[in-house]
Amino acid sequence: MIFRKSCMSLISRSIFLWVTFLSLIATAMPSHAQAWPNRAVRIIVPYPPGGIGDTVTRAIAQGLSEQFGQPFVIDNKPGASQKIGAEMVANSPADGYTLFLGSVTSLAINVHSQKKMSYDPIRDFAPISMAFFSPLYLVVNPTVPVTSVYELISLAKAQPGKLSFASIGQGGSIHLAGELFRSMAGLDMIHIPYKGSAPALTDVIGGQVSLMFDAGVSALPQVRAGKLRALAVTSSKRSSSAPDLPTIAEAGNLPGYEATIWFGFVAPAGTPLEIVNKLSLEIGKVTRHTGLRERFAPQGVELASSHPAEFAEFIKTEIPKWGKVLRDANVAPE
Repeated sequence: MIFRKSCMSLISRSIFLWVTFLSLIATAMPSHAQAWPNRAVRIIVPYPPGGIGDTVTRAIAQGLSEQFGQPFVIDNKPGASQKIGAEMVANSPADGYTLFLGSVTSLAINVHSQKKMSYDPIRDFAPISMAFFSPLYLVVNPTVPVTSVYELISLAKAQPGKLSFASIGQGGSIHLAGELFRSMAGLDMIHIPYKGSAPALTDVIGGQVSLMFDAGVSALPQVRAGKLRALAVTSSKRSSSAPDLPTIAEAGNLPGYEATIWFGFVAPAGTPLEIVNKLSLEIGKVTRHTGLRERFAPQGVELASSHPAEFAEFIKTEIPKWGKVLRDANVAPE
C-alpha cells in the first residue's frame, strides 16, 4: 500500500511538472504563434497623401482590414527618393505589424542611383506580393509626323539628335523607360528632365519636346482630349486601360522591352513565413476583386499579386536590369 501511494504521488508530481513545463513553453513562444493579427498593422507608404501610390494602397488596405478584422493603417513617409520609409521598415521589428509599399525605385533603382544606402533591398526585406503596377505610355506631340513606334524609330534614326524626350527627373523610372527605349532601338535622342509630370507634359503638348513616357493617370486624359498622340504602352502585355494600343515590344520590334512603375508589399527580413504567406494570399484576393480593378483601370493602374518567392525573384531581376540602363545612360549616383 505504501509503495502504491508513493507511485501515485510520483506520477502526480510528474504530471504537475509536465503541465508546468508546457505552460512555460507556451509563454515563451513568439507572439506570431498567437493569432495574427491581433492589433493594427501599419503600412509605410513612401509618398505623400493623394498620389496614385497612396490612393491604391489605401484601397488595398481597406480590403485587408475587412478580411483580417484588424485595421491596416497607412503611414505616409515621403522623401529622400523613398529611402526614409524604406529605412524605417528595414529597422522595424519582424513581427508582421509593419509593412512597406516598395516600388521599382526603392527596391531596384536606388541601389544604383543613390550614393548612400542604409538598407539593402534583398537582405533587409521579406517580399510578400506584387500589388499593382502602372504601365507607361509613349506619347508624342501631334505635330511629330509618326503614327507608330516603327515610324518613330525610323524618324529618330533619320534625324539623330533632333528628337527629345521629357522625364520628371534624372534617374527616375520615367527617365529610364526612355533610356531603355533609346538604347534598345539604337537611337540618338535628347533627354530633358523636369520637376514633375505636369510641366513635362505641358512642354510636350506645346511642342517644345517631341515625346514622353508617362503614367496613364496623367497622360491618358491628354490623349483622350486630342492634345497628345499615344503610340504604345511599355508593359509586356497590352493594357486594359487602352487595349487598342500595342506594346513597344511588338510595335517597335523590340522583344524584351518592358518598363513599368511597379509596387509591391515587403516586410522586415525575418518576418515569420506563415505571416508572409497569409498576407500574400489575402492580398491576392483583394487585388483580384473586380470592382477594385474597374475602379483604377481608367487611371492606367493594373492590380496584380504574386507568391512571395515569385516577387523575390522579380526584384532580383529588376536590380541588374536598371543598373545597366543607368550605366549606359551615364547617370551618376547622387
